[in-house]
Amino acid sequence: MAKRLVSDLDVRGKRVLVRLDLNVPLDDQGEITDDQRIVRALPTLRRLLDDEAKLILMSHLGRPKGDPEKDKKYSLAPVARRLSDLLDCKVRLAPGCVGPEVESLVAGLGDGEVCLLENLRFHPAETIKDKQAQNDPALRQAKDDFARQLAALANVYVNDAFGTCHRDNASMLTVPQMMEGKPRAIGFLIKKELEFLGEAVADPKRPFVAVLGGAKVSDKIAVIEALADKCDKILIGGAMSYTCFAAAGTATGNSLVERDRLEDAKRLRELAGDKLVLPTDSVCASKIADGVQTKVCDGAIPEGLMGLDIGPKTIATYTDILAGAKTVVWNGPMGVFETKPFDAGTMAVARALADATTKGAVTVIGGGDSAAAVEVAGLADKVTHVSTGGGASLEFLEGKPFKALDAIDDV
Repeated sequence: MAKRLVSDLDVRGKRVLVRLDLNVPLDDQGEITDDQRIVRALPTLRRLLDDEAKLILMSHLGRPKGDPEKDKKYSLAPVARRLSDLLDCKVRLAPGCVGPEVESLVAGLGDGEVCLLENLRFHPAETIKDKQAQNDPALRQAKDDFARQLAALANVYVNDAFGTCHRDNASMLTVPQMMEGKPRAIGFLIKKELEFLGEAVADPKRPFVAVLGGAKVSDKIAVIEALADKCDKILIGGAMSYTCFAAAGTATGNSLVERDRLEDAKRLRELAGDKLVLPTDSVCASKIADGVQTKVCDGAIPEGLMGLDIGPKTIATYTDILAGAKTVVWNGPMGVFETKPFDAGTMAVARALADATTKGAVTVIGGGDSAAAVEVAGLADKVTHVSTGGGASLEFLEGKPFKALDAIDDV
């Protein structure tokens, strides 16, 4: 996917509209608790500022209902303050994302100055899906009008929001479409994501191992189907493994099982064959709570207990397989890692990936809970790449096209 890169642009004195993923977590006081998404946008922003562009940044934050007055907690004001500190320059927060006041602010930007548009999701047209718009002329008009106003703010468009590249939001898809004929590029973060996720799947060093976890097998069906022919092993953890157990007739006690997905689980086991590796034991308890009494169950799980993490035998098996891997893609925790003692499996996988990296393996963490886990383990800098996009990385691994990237200029 050879796309025009931000460093290929001539932006001196030009207004550049930059779509970022600044959807950071905030505490009850509105303070940022993790600024990694902001930090990872800095290389692209600094390059544009060094080239004396006039920057207009845009992002969403949270899931507001479209009323800025009622949803003030979703304001990007904390993000503007943090960006100001990190960029060592004033980042002015616009009073909205479109409209005369925004246009006036943008018109007054000097070279090397920055403004941040207010939360895109304060405007209802941002999240209108293309499928909805195709079936409703009024929605199509609303989405196009909103995108047209955003597009008119700038001479250049840059997308560095990998975490939302799988979405057809107005800012991601309709805006660059409206800016056809103007330069449209990707930033350094997306370039890195495409390189690591793309190369890991397209031309992996072998053995190639995928580690897939999480609650629902339904979330990973398409990924397993896509990777079945490409991987040497697919290690399964998390509650999704109990749906696979149930499909094989193994007792799962009170474990989370998607009963409507049992046939899918059977089909996946047939499709992947011996490549699909399931847990042989589980750490079980009657409830999810810190310090609760646990029991390690081999195979079947009795009534009254639920599987909440992979067991010690499985940890040993998975660690051994990962020790010999040359490429690893990991998406999804092995258990309820947010609650001790059900974090052991996830932490063991994180350590195994870090060890494999020191031996020369390419290790890619597919965002979401897996990314959070390696951060908690203190190993984020010990693996090859931690993706910023949970859902986006999953869809990329599935091989789905990203229309938002199709709208960017090819090299």
